[in-house]
Amino acid sequence: MITFFISIAALVLGYIIYGKLMEKIFGADKNRKTPAMTMNDGIDYVPLSKWKTFLIQFLNIAGLGPIFGAVAGAMWGPVAFLWIVLGSVFAGAVHDYFSGMLSVKQK
Repeated sequence: MITFFISIAALVLGYIIYGKLMEKIFGADKNRKTPAMTMNDGIDYVPLSKWKTFLIQFLNIAGLGPIFGAVAGAMWGPVAFLWIVLGSVFAGAVHDYFSGMLSVKQK
C-alpha cells in the first residue's frame, strides 16, 4: 500500500514539476490557435469541448493501463510497477504534450 501512495505522489509531482519544465522548454503560447480552430472542416479538424478532449485522452491512457499493468506485473514482477509509473511521467505524458504542441506549431 505504501508503494501505491508513493506512485500517486510521483505522478502528481511529475505533473507539477516535470510538466512545468517541459512547458518552459517548449514555449507554449496560450494565444496561438490549434489546427482544429484554424483549419476547421467539420470532418478531420473539429474543435472539441474541454470535457470531450479530456475524455479522449483519458480513455487512450486508462484503457490500456489495466490490461498492460496486469500482464507486465505477472511477467516481470514489481519492477513493472516502477516502469508504468515512471514511464507515464517521463515518456507518455511528454509524448502526448509534445505531439499536441507540434501539431499547433506545424499545423
